[in-house]
Parts: sequence; structure tokens; C-alpha cells
Amino acid sequence: MKKVKNNLKADLQTDETEIFEEDRNNAEEAPYVVEMRNITKIFPGIIANDNITLQLKRGEIHALLGENGAGKSTLMSVLFGLYQPDGGEIFFNGKPVKIDSPNDATALGIGMVHQHFKLIECFTVLENIILGAEDHKFDILLKNDAKNKVRELSEKYGLHVDLNASIDEITVGMQQRTEILKMLYRDNDVLIFDEPTAVLTPQEIDELMEIMRNLSKEGKSILFITHKLNEIMAVADRCSVLRKGKYIGTVNVADTTKEVLSNMMVGRDVKFAVDKDEAKPADVLFKVENLTVAGKSHKKDAVRDVSLEVRAGEIVCVAGIDGNGQTEFVQAITGLEKIKSGKVELLGEDITHKSIRYRNTHGISHIPEDRHKHGLVLDYSLEQNMVLQRYFEPEFQKGGFIKFKPIRDYSDKLTAKYDVRSGQGAQTVARSMSGGNQQKAIVAREIEREHKLLIAFQPTRGLDVGAIEFIHEQIVADRDSGAGVLLVSLELDEVMNLSDRILVMYEGEIVGELDPKKITVQELGLYMAGAKRSGQAAQQTSEETFKNQEADDE
Repeated sequence: MKKVKNNLKADLQTDETEIFEEDRNNAEEAPYVVEMRNITKIFPGIIANDNITLQLKRGEIHALLGENGAGKSTLMSVLFGLYQPDGGEIFFNGKPVKIDSPNDATALGIGMVHQHFKLIECFTVLENIILGAEDHKFDILLKNDAKNKVRELSEKYGLHVDLNASIDEITVGMQQRTEILKMLYRDNDVLIFDEPTAVLTPQEIDELMEIMRNLSKEGKSILFITHKLNEIMAVADRCSVLRKGKYIGTVNVADTTKEVLSNMMVGRDVKFAVDKDEAKPADVLFKVENLTVAGKSHKKDAVRDVSLEVRAGEIVCVAGIDGNGQTEFVQAITGLEKIKSGKVELLGEDITHKSIRYRNTHGISHIPEDRHKHGLVLDYSLEQNMVLQRYFEPEFQKGGFIKFKPIRDYSDKLTAKYDVRSGQGAQTVARSMSGGNQQKAIVAREIEREHKLLIAFQPTRGLDVGAIEFIHEQIVADRDSGAGVLLVSLELDEVMNLSDRILVMYEGEIVGELDPKKITVQELGLYMAGAKRSGQAAQQTSEETFKNQEADDE
């Protein structure tokens, strides 16, 4: 009986696949390629999607905008079959469909690039692209055929990647290209991009926007989740807005403005410029001297002979294109990476070889680049994550026993102040929270913890405009209270608006010190690209070039 049921189920799945293919061939007859009607999704303690309707036209780029935790990713996960809705229907090319799994979504021609990539790090790029869609003949994997198809797609869409490279060896931008190629390899016609630019450099963002335009011209339909209003204005045809799980409305992007969209998203007017008084730098509290950090391959140093100072009451920004040594630099000064040579001082004390905990308890707060690897213990609750560096203090323990109520009260205070949204409050498992709310939790913990120096690496990554405005205010307030801030950012607007001084890092070196009030974004871009150097940095580079030429001559 069980065998009969399984055979019947297999036949039904085969029939459904044939129907899906027929629907795709007759797509022009339907007004919408995808229509999600009155979708409701409930999790413990929260209604993530409350009666939401979303309509996607064929060949359009449709942006989905909303605050952190507004329900955008949940809605797309329902469409992709990762979640089952508690109410509502999904129509594909005008016909009702039931999407029970990502396999059903793939059969329909729906693909998704997730906010946190779904790649196997020890596999190659090619192996990740074809995983689950392998072509076989007599149980032999036709790898060369797959490689040729991927290469054709790579050339066609400008998605150049090293197919033989391991995922853990390539940049985040290359990983995203791999995810996009995964979709295209499966011939998907509906493409979902969930926060695709949150981890990209400005140059990579421009490339992605162009790729999306080209895909749209070919008739592919794109759902684009983002917080960045500039990107919506640049590439989207229409935009639907969600707020606190509810549908607010859909507008034609050509007929609206950033101000209107931001008001729809957060329910109030948002200031895009950072309000701050002139900095009043005091004594030097943090100093790095001649810091050198080895690269991962050890063939070339990732950071070379970098020196800088941060004074109390100023925001110093290290700007640069991703992959130019910023990651290794910050990991070295926070204790996450070994230092090859050089010296790190905090309040006049040499902390070069001190532990991470020592740095944390002696005045350094750190908002890390990777919130999952270094910012949170994902399987801990929100309240446990809020006291990761403080649980051993007398306020939160006595005689080695945790004081649960003070921890709960402290967590509740921070989540209220920073508007960290979660289904079960302090008891929510961090893994289940949206990426933006995970980021807000880390920012709250690090800024509110007692410190002298705040090291903030992409502090507003993945946050909506309302949250960005608030976080920027808190960083400025931190500066004004006498702390020093070392900001590392890839966002040019953030660099220009928030910094008091800008240090540009290129190929592991500081190539310029700039005043944000006296420089343009275009000039900053030249420094970041290595086309321009200032003062001492240029002289040092000339001397190195001369030495290298002498060595070559010998």
C-alpha cells in the first residue's frame, strides 16, 4: 500500500512538472507571472505576514521595501517553498499552485539568492552551481557539459568567476555571482534577490544593477528586496512597501521620490544627512604603529606597515574597496588575527598580544564585519547574546551562578531603545531573527557597553533608513561623550557624512588622509581605486617602486 502511494505521489509530481512547463510556455496570457493573494504567515509571538498581496508582472523589476523585520524575507520564503503560508493563495501565470518545497519552486522556474548565501564552502564554484541539478549519463556526472553551460552563462551576463576555486577562497562578491549563476543554470524565469547588495562594494553594486537590467530585458521577472532607496530609484519599475508585517501599498518608481518611499516604510519623515557638531578631538587613546598582517595564502601581506591614531572625541573612518586589507586590519587590532609585526596601543598600554577578552574589558567595543561568525552565537537566545562579554560581571552573576532577571531586564532595555524586533522577545533564538534585527542587537550591545574605543565595521549593513538614521545618531553621541570611533565602511555616503577624518586603504596600505569637508565623492573614489595617493603615502610608494625596479635590474 505504501509503495502504491509513493508511486502515485511520484506520478502526481511528474504531472505537476508537466503542468508547470505548460504554464511557463503560455505565460503571456496571464496578467501577472506571480500573484500572492492575501498571504498570512504566523510564527510564535508574531504575525510575520498579515494578509499581504503582491503582484509581479513579466519582465519587470519589482522592489520589495520595508523596515527590518517587516516580513519581506518571510514572504519570499513562502514563494520559494521554504515556509508554508497559514492563509492565502499563490498564482503562477494566472493558475493556482501549491509550492511545498524549493523543488516545486524550481520546477515553476522560481530561483532565489538568499541574504545569507546557501553555499558549501569546501566545494568549488562549479560544484555549488550544479549541486542538485546534475546531469548524468550511466551514473556518470557530465561535468564538462555543465562547465561549458556555466561558462556560456558567465560570458553572457558578465558574471565572471573562477569555476575551480573553492568557495572559502573567493570574495563575497564572487560568492554572490555564484548564487546568481545557480539560478540561471536552472533556467529560472522568476528571480528573487534578498538583500543582494548588503555585502557588496559600490562597484559590485553597479555591476549587479546592470545584470538585473539585462535579465529584465530578456523577459525575466525580478523581485528585489532592499533597504537602499537609491538602488530602487535606479533599477526598479514598481515598489511594494511592507511595514510591521502589513501591506502598505505599491507605487510606480518613476512617479515617486525617496522621501515618499521612506515615509511609507517607517511611517515618518527620515533625515538622510547626519546631524553632528564639529568634532573636538582630545588626547590620543588608540594608536597603531607599523602594523603588518600576513595574508591568508602567506604569499603576500594583507596589511603592510599601517600606522594610525584615533583621538577621544573623533570619528576616524578607514575607507576602501572591499578586499584591500580592512578585514585583516580590524581582526588584528581586535585580537581575532595574529599580527606579523607592529604595535597596538590602547590608552598608552601595549595590547599587541593581549587576549580578546582583555581588550573587551579594557575599553574596546567591536561591531564585527560578519555578524554570524563573530557577532552572535546564533543558537543562543537574544538575552544571552546581549551579555556575551559581560555575563561574568557582578551585575549578572554571583558566586558563579547567573542572575537571570538582571540579564532579562538589561536585554529588554537595549531591545526597546534600539527597536530590536523578535517573535519571543528576550528568549528569541538569534538564528530565527531577521538579519537587520541581528545587526541592531549587536550594535546595541557594543555601543551600550562601557568602552573608550568603538570599532565599527559596516555598522549599518542590512539596516533600513530609519534604523540607519538612529544608529548614526548613536555613533555621533558616542563620539560626543568622549569615546573614539574607528569606523570601517564601504558605503560612500556613510563615509562622507559620518567621518571627521578619512583614511583610505588600498592594497593593505594607507594611501591618503582626507578631510570629508574638503573632498568630493569622485576624488575619494580615485583614492579607493588606487589611482591617487597623497603626501607621504605617495612618496613611500615611489620609493618602493624604485627599489623593486632596482631588484628587477639586478
